[in-house]
Amino acid sequence: MTSSTSAIAPTDNSSSTMFLAGKDIIDTMIFFPAAKGTARYNFVQGALGQNATGAEHSPVAHLFNDSVELPEGRDPIGYTIEQMDTFGIRQALVDLVTDPAAAEAVRHYPDRFVPTATADPNEGMPGIRKIERLHQEVRLRGVSFAPSFCSPQVPINDRRAYPLYAKCVELNLPLFITVGVPGPRIPMAAQKVDLLDEVCWFFPELTIIMRHGGRPWDELAVMLMRKWPNLYYSTSAFAPKRYPHSIIDYANNHGRDKVMFAGYYAAGLTWTRIFSELHNLPLREEVWPQFLGGNARRVLGID
Repeated sequence: MTSSTSAIAPTDNSSSTMFLAGKDIIDTMIFFPAAKGTARYNFVQGALGQNATGAEHSPVAHLFNDSVELPEGRDPIGYTIEQMDTFGIRQALVDLVTDPAAAEAVRHYPDRFVPTATADPNEGMPGIRKIERLHQEVRLRGVSFAPSFCSPQVPINDRRAYPLYAKCVELNLPLFITVGVPGPRIPMAAQKVDLLDEVCWFFPELTIIMRHGGRPWDELAVMLMRKWPNLYYSTSAFAPKRYPHSIIDYANNHGRDKVMFAGYYAAGLTWTRIFSELHNLPLREEVWPQFLGGNARRVLGID
C-alpha cells in the first residue's frame, strides 16, 4: 500500500476532537437504533433459505459485535441526532423502505436526514411506481439494490434489474448496489463485481455507488472505477481498519473524487468504533474533505 505523506492520526480524545472539528461529514449509510431484542434483518429471511434461524437471531452476528441498542425510554431519532452531533456528522442517508423510523426522521429533520429507498427488481412495475411515488413525495437522493438479498436473487446484470436502472436514469437518481461476498449466509454470485462492467457500459448515464466492500474483488472494483466515470465506492459495513488497501491507495491517488464515507451505524457498527479507527486511516490531507462529505454532496446532489 502506498503510504500517505500527510496522514491525520490523532491518538487521544483531544486530538480526536480536533480531527472532527470543521469536517462537513455525510454518512452515506445509517440505521436508527432499536430496542433490545428487535429484529434488524427481517428483510433477508427469504434469501437465507434453509440457513434462516428465526427473527430472534441476527444473520450477521458472526460478523459484528458492536450493535447499538436504543436506551430505554429514548426516541430513536432524537438519540441518533445526539450521536451525530457528538461525532460531527452533519447529514446521514436513511432508507425509507427498510427502516421504520426513516420517514418520520426525513419529515421532521430534512436538514439532517437524506432520503433513499431500497428497491427489489422482483417487484416489477409496482416496485418502479413505488420509487416514483417516494421521489415525488420526498425527493429521493438515491436508490439501493442488494442483489443477493432479493428473494429470488437478482444478479447485478440481470434483465429484471434493467427497468430499475432505466428509471434511476430517468429520475437522475444515483443507485447504491451491494457488491462482494455477502456477510449473511446466502449465495454470493449475484454480487460479483465483474457484473458491474456490463451495466456501466449499457447505462453510461447511471451513477452507481458500490456498497459493502466488494471483497475479495476490491482490486477489480478499482480497475472498473478507473474505466467507468459513472462508478463510485462507499465504505459501508467495514470498520476503517478493515478498509481494503487497494481502495485507500486509489483514494490517495486518482480516486479522490470516487470514494465516499459510509459507516454502518446501528446495523453492526457504532460511531465510537468507527471514529476511533477512522482518524488513523492513512489518507492524504487533501483527500479527507472529499472522502468525508464532498464526494457524497456532489454525487448525490445534496444541498
